[in-house]
Amino acid sequence: MPAIGIDIGSRQAKAALIGNGSVYTAITSSGVDSQETADRLIGRLLRDAGIVRNDVAFVVGTGYGRIALSYDDVPTTIVTEISCHAMGAHALNRGTRTIIDIGGQDAKAIRVDPDNGRVVEFVLNDKCAAGTGRFLERIAELLGYRLDELGEKSLQAKKKIEISSQCVVFAESEVISLKAKGEHPEDIAAAIHYASARRVRNLVNRVGLDPELVFSGGVSNNLGMKRALEDLIGHPITTPKLDMVYAGAIGAAVIAQRHYQAGHA
Repeated sequence: MPAIGIDIGSRQAKAALIGNGSVYTAITSSGVDSQETADRLIGRLLRDAGIVRNDVAFVVGTGYGRIALSYDDVPTTIVTEISCHAMGAHALNRGTRTIIDIGGQDAKAIRVDPDNGRVVEFVLNDKCAAGTGRFLERIAELLGYRLDELGEKSLQAKKKIEISSQCVVFAESEVISLKAKGEHPEDIAAAIHYASARRVRNLVNRVGLDPELVFSGGVSNNLGMKRALEDLIGHPITTPKLDMVYAGAIGAAVIAQRHYQAGHA
């Protein structure tokens, strides 16, 4: 039976439907109303899969907006995003042992049991936005780039610049100062990515790096951040075939399937 996972993040909402040997995904901006956002994603999944709502066996919600999700016609539960990202990474890459997850508002390092996808240990940084999607969006604006080109532009850097500030506010001031000095935007972009990656490396050091390493969350498609993390951590990041931005939703869908199967064993 088809099962759906919905990951309502602070910036983006993702959903995945697993059933009949296929996986369907959908993504949109997170709206003010998490329930409305989730309903819109489910509608898109149902159309793509060619099924109706009554065909859905179970729904699992995760992410910042998970507590707002409720359905009367489909069995539903909520699961923490850390558990869902771990399960999603395991489903997409069976050898996963360590996950770097960077979203719109926080960053996490998660160690996973490769036998079952369960969380072994995790460290969360939600007290500072430096390096998160929201922060990178602001930096892109300051440098005159679109967010989706910031990482690629950073790979064109010719000069190494150090960003010393660990605080978002001061880092933004430092970027403005570097622009005023005539530093090239690509060089500043690279400096920001490496400064942000250093903070994430500290999280990884706390849980311990255990290959294979994967990168999930809304920032996982940023090539500049991926390069900076690989350089600083000294280990390659495995890239599964399916976009890791959907890891939380995929994990939620897998857990939804298991809930249904447990209830019909």
